[in-house]
Amino acid sequence: MNVYILIPVDADNGLESKIVPQGEMKQWALVEFVDGKAKTVKFAEDRTTFGVDWVDFAVLYNKFENYMDFMNEGMMCLVRREEVTVEEVISAFAFKELDEIGL
Repeated sequence: MNVYILIPVDADNGLESKIVPQGEMKQWALVEFVDGKAKTVKFAEDRTTFGVDWVDFAVLYNKFENYMDFMNEGMMCLVRREEVTVEEVISAFAFKELDEIGL
């Protein structure tokens, strides 16, 4: 089963891209997990251009960011703890070390 997570980042620097607040975001990273392992990471300025039907999770920089749009689209919203890079977020997601935010 494929699971997709969406992360706002500063630039397309691969796994070294840094997660940032949405107001500072320059790109979106979309990570595809297959059988619990990260398979691909794609980047785009517009998150609607990835060509996937369903994104499962949005990982945000902090719990004070606007997450309602993501929740209205059916995504679960998670927030980083101390992770800085996409690679760290991927690892934290795999080990369930991200916090859930929501209503």
